[in-house]
Amino acid sequence: MKKYSIVRIGSEYVVQAGETSILKVSSRREAAKLVTDAAGLLQQEPAPAAEKPPSRERETPEVP
Repeated sequence: MKKYSIVRIGSEYVVQAGETSILKVSSRREAAKLVTDAAGLLQQEPAPAAEKPPSRERETPEVP
């Protein structure tokens, strides 16, 4: 997992992953909560993918 940091720039707080800015919010508390929530989601196991039959609307039509 990448290292996250919260940096104040002007009147806003920017969440950074490494050197990349990924999120801008108005309060440090909100930034910290969002980082904590995201870290929790990343630690969860992914849900199994549901098998869906192909839809006719999504299929590419055949050209004769």
